Amino acid sequence: MSPADSLRLILLSTLWGMSFIFMRVAVPEFGPVPLILVRMGIGALLLLPLLLSLRYLKLVWENKGGLLLLGLANHVLPFSLLALATVRLEAGFTSLINATTPIFTALLGALFFTTPVQRQQYLGLALAFFGVYVLSANRLDFALGGDGWFILAAVGATFCYGVATNYSKTYLSHLPVRVLAAGSTAMSALILLIPGLWMWPSEPISGLAWANGLGLAIFSTTLAFLLYFSLISSAGATATSTVTFLVPVSALLWGYLLLGERLSLQVMVGMAITLAGTAIATGMLRWRRREVA
Repeated sequence: MSPADSLRLILLSTLWGMSFIFMRVAVPEFGPVPLILVRMGIGALLLLPLLLSLRYLKLVWENKGGLLLLGLANHVLPFSLLALATVRLEAGFTSLINATTPIFTALLGALFFTTPVQRQQYLGLALAFFGVYVLSANRLDFALGGDGWFILAAVGATFCYGVATNYSKTYLSHLPVRVLAAGSTAMSALILLIPGLWMWPSEPISGLAWANGLGLAIFSTTLAFLLYFSLISSAGATATSTVTFLVPVSALLWGYLLLGERLSLQVMVGMAITLAGTAIATGMLRWRRREVA
């Protein structure tokens, strides 16, 4: 990876790490679905100029069904679930659960998309799930006022990402990245338009909440998508996927600095186990058997 790509990777992890901060601050006033409508609506408006070509518009029209499904699985459902999770969960904590996305990608790929799973990956999958358990064991309270349902919402978001990643790779990999990014974002905005307006809060939204909602749309969506797809193009998918390990570190750091969130020993140990398991499951951390002479 070139120095320029490394800088882009760090910037991307910062932008996506900040998304958990933006949601944590804005969601109490907007509500989950209206906030994601703002995120995807503004994101679509800023990304649509990438499609101002008959060739790209034709590709969007020909693949509108696939882009609609991608928008639903990769944006609408997971973003809304993560926004719901941040109503109760700390930004850093939510980002750590989100870091298990490659786990569901590997599992769903093996079960439904004929993607082989190596023996070492099974160890990584088990280790990552154990890390999530360490993170959340004392918070899995599903009684009224407990954190259990919010943790399940964050896990549900990673499941959606796993579906979207496999679906996109299997059925939409022939499309240019700008069509995937702008097309799926526009479809997401259309899906969210009616429910987002219907759930729009009756109370006025503060300037602080609007600033964070706009930051979520402009920086953590539009700019982040452009960085993400340019990195895939220049550095490759494998190198770009290392952002998975940088985002929770970024979110934990910003949560500590901006929101005063605690970095407990439990969180640090859970993070280490979860990220180690994810690294093994994705093949970024592997070992070779020593050959007997």
